[in-house]
Amino acid sequence: MSKKFKTHFQPDDALVTPNMHRPVSRRDMIAQGFQLGAGAVVGSTALGLLSARAHGELSMDVLQKVFDCNIPLNGAGKIPFVCFDLAGGANFAGSNVLIGGRGGQLDFLSTAGYNKQGLPGDMVPSSSTENFIDESLGLRFHSDSAMLRGILEKAILAAPNTNGCVIPARSENDTGNNPHNPMYGINKAGAFGNLVALVGSRSSESGGNSMAPAAMIDPAVRPTKVDRPSDVTGLVDVGGLTSLLSKDDIVKVMESMYRVSDKKIARIDTGLSGEEHTAVQETLRCQYVKSAHLANAFGEPSALNPELDPDLVGPAGVFSAEEFASDGEFRKTASVAKMVLNGFAGAGTITMGGYDYHTGDRATGERRDLRAGRCIGAVLEYAQKLSMPVMIYVCSDGSVFSNGMLDNSPDGAGKGVWTGDNQQTASAFFLVYNPNGRAQLLGATPDLQETHRQLGWMRPSGDVETGGSVAANNVNLLVETVVLNYMALHNEQNLFSTRFPQNGMGNDLDSMTAFQPICNGVITSPT
Repeated sequence: MSKKFKTHFQPDDALVTPNMHRPVSRRDMIAQGFQLGAGAVVGSTALGLLSARAHGELSMDVLQKVFDCNIPLNGAGKIPFVCFDLAGGANFAGSNVLIGGRGGQLDFLSTAGYNKQGLPGDMVPSSSTENFIDESLGLRFHSDSAMLRGILEKAILAAPNTNGCVIPARSENDTGNNPHNPMYGINKAGAFGNLVALVGSRSSESGGNSMAPAAMIDPAVRPTKVDRPSDVTGLVDVGGLTSLLSKDDIVKVMESMYRVSDKKIARIDTGLSGEEHTAVQETLRCQYVKSAHLANAFGEPSALNPELDPDLVGPAGVFSAEEFASDGEFRKTASVAKMVLNGFAGAGTITMGGYDYHTGDRATGERRDLRAGRCIGAVLEYAQKLSMPVMIYVCSDGSVFSNGMLDNSPDGAGKGVWTGDNQQTASAFFLVYNPNGRAQLLGATPDLQETHRQLGWMRPSGDVETGGSVAANNVNLLVETVVLNYMALHNEQNLFSTRFPQNGMGNDLDSMTAFQPICNGVITSPT
């Protein structure tokens, strides 16, 4: 009796007719519909013979090997760290973050000093007629700061639990040669992810525009380039299997590859002897078992895709669908935030270009500061949605100054035109969000606390006092200051000299530390 074949097919039916050859390639499988419907059942049944495992879990032998290989399951448990590198020499001092004299932010500069920082006489924070000081983020900003406006637009729920610190510090203008980037130092402080150690939005050694301090660089943890959603989802790639098999079956395939390879590895002649031979074999085994672990953890595209995360994109997300679709900086920010705040990477750099904005007006800089603020605020608010602490460091290569001429356009808002580059007005700052309450400054009295909110000071003229701190005239030590403060948030500042034995911070580390710890070693152990 001849075999009967179907002559009519539903959209999801596999195409099996006497006129069609047996599928032998992935192209055949897709063309004939074996990736869906009845075709998928055949694959699942066959693969079920390869390993016995509960749905959604690794088999016990593979899981044990994951532990033996020290493959991170949930990152290092450290506070997520994001660096915003505003390339070109952005203004922070005065017109955005307030910086004062030796006594802190409220130890006001001269009117001429604020004028140099882009503030006309009727907008200085020491004005007797109007209060131009905003304390919404703990760290004081000018109330008409475009960057602050952007941050608060996004960080609606995060702002009350955010605090910050500003560091007056010179750096060279308009160059990527400033060693501003702290990624490697943050990694040495203990941060890494369960997918990659570090990420950055540029394919550079630091992952950003600015260099990393040479003494901190570790080629083994070079940042992985991430600046769009496809970079994130592409970190876990099992090839065509996703179009043919379910996640559970993909994991079975990867487990079986590990078992088959394990037997072959045992017969490999490495040409080495003793411990070296064993180490090479173990490294190979661990790479195969890591592939199985990653397929199990991230086999579903939605697990990694920022665009599919409702806390990032959509009606309840930090970006609307329209914002996300129309602005590459928002997509970049969401991609890095997804990686870092979910523990897939320990730390990440977001480089934003175009901050050399001494363009003969003020409006250009205001619009760019506003967008940077929105990106910073989005990371803070995403952390709030995840109940996850985060430290955000904001830096730029050099800065700008104003000669006092005003831009009275709507976006210029009557502020000083940015006239040219000036490293003397440069600074950097960091913000800390803590879901358990605003981070508390060091210092037994309010006056002492002000000297921890601002590490160093500026002269009345609006220039950095180069003797105000170890970081004031040395970008390498500025980065060490940032790393020290990251470790201090974990109550691990006592380990700083051990992790960085060649540091130049001196013995009085407390004087360059802003906050009391918010956790003990890991974020699962809050103070």
